[in-house]
Amino acid sequence: MSDLVIAGGTVVDGTGAPERVADVGITAGRVDAVAAPGTLDGTRIDADGLVVCPGFIDLHSHADFSVTGHPGADTAVTQGVTTLVTGNCGWSPFPVGDLAELRAASAFLKGELDWTWTDAAGYADAVDAARPAVNLALQVGHSALRLAAMGGAERAPSADELERMGTLLAEAAVQGVWGFSTGLIYAPGAYGDAAEVTALARVAAAHGLLYSTHMRNEADALLDAVREAVATARETGVRLEISHLKVMGRTNHGAVTEALAIIDAARIEGVDVACDVYPYTASSTTLTSRLPAWALDGGVERMLERLADGPTRERVAAGLRERMARDVDPEGVVIADLPPGPFTAARGRSVADIARDLGTDPADAALRVLAGHRGAVSIVNHAMAAADVRTVLRHPASSVASDGWELRPDGPGRPHPRSFGTFTKVLGPHVRDGDLPLAAAVHKMTGLPAARLGMTDRGVLRPGAVADVAVLDPATVTDRSTYDDPWQLSTGVQHVLVAGDQVLSDGALTGRRPGKVLRRPAPERRQGGFTGAIRQ
Repeated sequence: MSDLVIAGGTVVDGTGAPERVADVGITAGRVDAVAAPGTLDGTRIDADGLVVCPGFIDLHSHADFSVTGHPGADTAVTQGVTTLVTGNCGWSPFPVGDLAELRAASAFLKGELDWTWTDAAGYADAVDAARPAVNLALQVGHSALRLAAMGGAERAPSADELERMGTLLAEAAVQGVWGFSTGLIYAPGAYGDAAEVTALARVAAAHGLLYSTHMRNEADALLDAVREAVATARETGVRLEISHLKVMGRTNHGAVTEALAIIDAARIEGVDVACDVYPYTASSTTLTSRLPAWALDGGVERMLERLADGPTRERVAAGLRERMARDVDPEGVVIADLPPGPFTAARGRSVADIARDLGTDPADAALRVLAGHRGAVSIVNHAMAAADVRTVLRHPASSVASDGWELRPDGPGRPHPRSFGTFTKVLGPHVRDGDLPLAAAVHKMTGLPAARLGMTDRGVLRPGAVADVAVLDPATVTDRSTYDDPWQLSTGVQHVLVAGDQVLSDGALTGRRPGKVLRRPAPERRQGGFTGAIRQ
C-alpha cells in the first residue's frame, strides 16, 4: 500500500517515452510504483484527464538572489517547477570576498539576501533555514570567483589569482554545487580570456561539474562565441551547457541554425554539449551590459565616476552609440525596474522613448538613467525572432529554462514574463499549436536537465525516484504573464508535490515548504589536489 496514489492520469515519465494511463504510487517521499490504473491502494488524488509528470527542473534561474526573500516561490510552483538551478551567467551569492563589491555588481538581480555567509555551504544553510517550497541546485559563478580573487579589474589574473579562483571553485564543488558558470558579456567575467575560462573549466571537469555559459556574444559574433565554448569543452572534457541559446538583432536573425549545426558537429565528435532556451523573443538583463566592457572596469562605483567625468562619459557614450548602430536597438530596450530616482516613472518605457522626452539621443538617455539610479537598472530587450526561438526549442539537445528570478506573485516594475510563464507557455501554446509533442516538451523540462546536471533520482517517474511531481490539465495549462502586465501567475497546473509533499493542491498554494538545497555528492576526482587542474 502506498502513502499516496495519483490515480488514473496520463503519465509522461520524463524520458521522452510515449504517454500512458497509469497510477503513480508514492511512499516516504519517493515513487514506489507506476502501475496499471486501479491496481494501487492508498490516499488518492484523482488525475483522470490530467497529465502526471515529473516536477520541472529549471536549468537556468537566478532565484538564488530572491529565494530567501520569498521562499514560497509562487511563480515557480504554479508552473510545476520543483527544482531551480541557480548560479547562472557567472553570478552567484558566493564566494564572498569584498561584500560591498559583490552586492553592487549583482544589484540588477534585485537580491533579497542578508549576506551572512562567505561560501557555498553557508549560503546553502541560509536557504535551508528559510524553508523554500522548492529545491535549489547551486552553481558557482565566474564573476563571483573573479571578484573574490582579484576584484573587478579589467586585466588578466596573475598566476596566484588564477590559482585562487581555481581553489575557490574546487571548494564550492566539495561543498555540493552542481556546476560552474560564466557570463562573458558581464564585467568582471567579460575580462577573462579563453585561456582563463579554460583553466577554470578544467577544474570544473575534474570535479564532474557542468559548465554553463552565457557566451561572449549573442549577436553578430554568435558563431565565434559558440566555437569558443565548444573549444573549451573539447580541450577540458567538461560537460557544456550553452545558456539561453539565441541571436539578437534583426540582421543576425537565422544564425541559430548554423549555431545548432556547430553544436551537432561537436556532439558527433564526442563533445558533451547541449543548450537551453526560453520561449520568448525578448531577453532581460542589466542596462550596464550594453556599455563597452571597459566602462565597468573596477566595478559599478568606478563606472559612476566615469559617467561623472565629461570626456570619459563621452567615450562611454560613443561606445554605446556604436553598439546601437550595430546590434542594440534602443526602441527595443525597455526599462524593467530600477530603484527610486529621477527616472522611476520610466518603468515600461524604451530608452528611445526616454530620449525623445529628454530631447537627446538614446545613448545619452541610457547614461542619464544609469547615473540617476546608480547603475542598478534592469531591462527587457526585444531583439529576437520567433522563428529562431522555435528552431532552438525543437532541437533535441535543448532544455527549457526560464532565466528568471522573480518568485513573488506581485511587486513593482515590469519584469520579464519568463519568471511567471516559461514552462506553461511551452506546455500550453507551443504544445497545443504543434511545435512540440507533449512527451518531448516534458523531457526538455525534466529528464534532459536532470541528465545535464548528473542527477540520477529526479526528472523521471520511476520506482525509487524522488516524488517531485506535477499534475496538469493539458487542455487549459497556459501562461498569463505579458510584457505590459507581467505579474500574473500561470494556470492549469493542478497539483505539485516536492518529495511527496503537496505544495499545490487543486491549483491553490498550500503554504507547505518542503524544499531544500540539493547538495551534489562529490565524485572521485580525476586529478588530486585543488591546484593540479589549474597548473597542468
